[in-house]
Amino acid sequence: MVTRPEVGSIPDSPGSYQFFDSHGRIIYVGKAKSLRSRVNSYFQNPIKMHPRTAQMVATAQKVAWIQVANDVEALMLEYNLIKEHTPRFNVRLVDDKSYPYLAVTMSDEWPRARVMRGKKRKGTKYFGPYAHAYAIRSTLDSLLRSFPIRSCSDAKLSRHQKLGKPCLLFHIEKCSGPCVKEVSQEKYGEYVADLCSFLGGDTDPVVEKISDEMQAAAKDLSFEKAARLRDRLQAVQRSIEKQQMVADNKEDLDIVGLAEDELEACIYVFFVRNGKVVGQRSFILDKVETLEPAALMDKVIEGLYDEEPVQGMPKVVIVPTQVSDTSLYEQWLALLRGSNVEIRVPQRGDKVTLLETVTTNASEEFKRHRLRRASDHNSRSKALNELQKYLHLDEAPLRIECYDMSHIQGTHYVGSMVVVEDGVAKTSEYRRFKVETVDQNDDYGSMEEVLTRRFKRYLAERELPVAERGKFQYPPNLLVVDGGKGQLGVAVRVLKSLGLFEEIAVCSLAKQFEEVFLPDRKKAVRIPRQSEALYLLQRLRDESHRFAITYHRQLRAKAMTRSFLDDIKGLGPARKKRLLEEFGSVNKVKKASLEQLQALMWLPQPVAQAIIDARMQKR
Repeated sequence: MVTRPEVGSIPDSPGSYQFFDSHGRIIYVGKAKSLRSRVNSYFQNPIKMHPRTAQMVATAQKVAWIQVANDVEALMLEYNLIKEHTPRFNVRLVDDKSYPYLAVTMSDEWPRARVMRGKKRKGTKYFGPYAHAYAIRSTLDSLLRSFPIRSCSDAKLSRHQKLGKPCLLFHIEKCSGPCVKEVSQEKYGEYVADLCSFLGGDTDPVVEKISDEMQAAAKDLSFEKAARLRDRLQAVQRSIEKQQMVADNKEDLDIVGLAEDELEACIYVFFVRNGKVVGQRSFILDKVETLEPAALMDKVIEGLYDEEPVQGMPKVVIVPTQVSDTSLYEQWLALLRGSNVEIRVPQRGDKVTLLETVTTNASEEFKRHRLRRASDHNSRSKALNELQKYLHLDEAPLRIECYDMSHIQGTHYVGSMVVVEDGVAKTSEYRRFKVETVDQNDDYGSMEEVLTRRFKRYLAERELPVAERGKFQYPPNLLVVDGGKGQLGVAVRVLKSLGLFEEIAVCSLAKQFEEVFLPDRKKAVRIPRQSEALYLLQRLRDESHRFAITYHRQLRAKAMTRSFLDDIKGLGPARKKRLLEEFGSVNKVKKASLEQLQALMWLPQPVAQAIIDARMQKR
C-alpha cells in the first residue's frame, strides 16, 4: 500500500498526480487545483472511501505529482497522461461501435466519395458519423446524381483510363467521367466543393447555384442541359428533406445525452451544423472510479473531444448536467476551436426538447448495450471467480497467458502466447515464437525454450524505467500450458529456475477429459463441465492453438515457395527479379551456364559464380 508523503512535501498549487503499482505502472491519474489537499484526501480511513477508491489506494505503491501553472494546464496534462497510459482505475470512454463516415479523398487528383471506417487519413475530408452503413450508402447513391464525382477505386479508375472507356456509372449519370476526360478539372472541383458544402449542412448556396444554372440554360434554349439541372435540383431537394432540421440555420451545436447505471453510462451525441443533424455517435463509459454527476460530465467532455470532431468544434455544447468547472472546460474547448465555446444546460424552449430527444436515444442505446453485455459480463466475472476457487489461487486471475506449440514432424516449430485480461482476449498482447534451439520432435524442449525466452524478457524489462519497457513487461496471474503433466513439469521447471514460481500460478489443460493439472498434485482437478471457468480455459486453449497453427502455416507456406535463389549471397530481390525476367523461370536460371550469367553486364562476376556453386550443391 502507498505510504503518505511527508507533511509539507506536496505543493499547494495546480497540477496532476499519478498513483503507481508495484511494477511501476500508472494505475490512476487525477488533476487538482491544489495538489496538497487533493492528494491528502486519499490517505484517510478506507472505510470512509468508496470501495473502488480504497482498492486503488491499496493497490498503489507510490504517488507522484507534476506541478503546472494553472487549472487549464492541469486539465490538459491529466488528459494527455490518461490517453498515453490508459490507467486501470480511470474512467474509460470507448466507442460502442465503429461508425461509418462518408469521406471525400481531397488529396487525390480526382477526389473520390466513399464510405470509410476506422482511423482518419490525412488528406481526406470526413462527414458523419452515421448510425448505419446502409443509410450512408443510400445517401451517397442519391447524391451522386446531383454531384457526379467518382466513387470507384483507384485501380478501376486506372483501368478505364487505359481502356479509354467509361464505366456504367458514367452512362447512368452517377459519374462525370474523369477517367476519359469527359469533365474538366475545374468543373470536377466545383462538384467536389458543392458536395462538401452540402454534406456540411450549408445547402442554400448549392440549391441557389443549381437553380441559377438551370434558369441560364433555359434562357439560352439549352433545354437538355436545363432538364439535367432540373433533375439535379430535385435530387438535392429530396436529400435536404431527409436531413433533420432541429435548430436555426446558423446554429452549430453538439447535444450530449446521457443514460447510466452504477457501473456504466451511455453517451449519445447529435452533431448539429447549420441547424441540421449531420452526424451522431454513441460511447460507453466504464465507471471504474466513483464520480459525482458533475465529475462524470467532466470525463464525458474530455473523452468526446480527445480529438476534434470531423465536423469541427461547435460554438455551443448542450449537456444534461453542468461540468464541475464551467470556465475551465470552456477555456480548454476554446483552445481547440480557436474561439469561444459555451457549455450550456438548457432550462426551457426548443433546446430542452432537443436534449430530451438525444437522451431518449442514449437510453435506447444503453438498453441494447446492456442486453449484449449482460450475460457476457456476468459470465466473465463468474469464470474468474471460479478459477480462483477451483485452482486455489490467492486472487482472481485478471491476466492469464496460455501457450501452445505447433509443428509437423519436428519442422517449423513455433509457439504461441495468447492473453486474456479481465476475461476478455487482448489480441494486442498476443505473441508468437519461432523455436530456434529444437530441430527435432521435442515438445518439451520447444515449450521450455519459449517459456524461458518469455520470462527472461520479463525479468530484464522489469528492471528498466517504465518508459523503456517493451512487450513482456507484465507477468500473468495464471500461466496455462496446453498439455498434461509433462508440459506442466516443463513450466514449473522454467519458473523455478528463474525464481518466479512463487509469483506466478501455473496449470496445464489436457484435451482428454479436459483435465486440469496443478503442481504438487498427483490427481487432476476436475472443473465442472458446465462451469464458466472451464469454458474460459477451453476458449483460451483453442485460441492459443489457432494462433500457433496460423503462424506455423505461414512459415510452411513461405518455405514451400522458396527457391535455390533465395539463399545466394549478393542476390537480393531486385537482382533476383531481373534474373527471372532475363531467363523466364527459376528452372532456366538453373540450366544457365556460367558464360550466360557472366554475359549479363549488371550481374557481378562473384554473384554469377555463387549461382553456379549453389546449383552444384543442390545436386
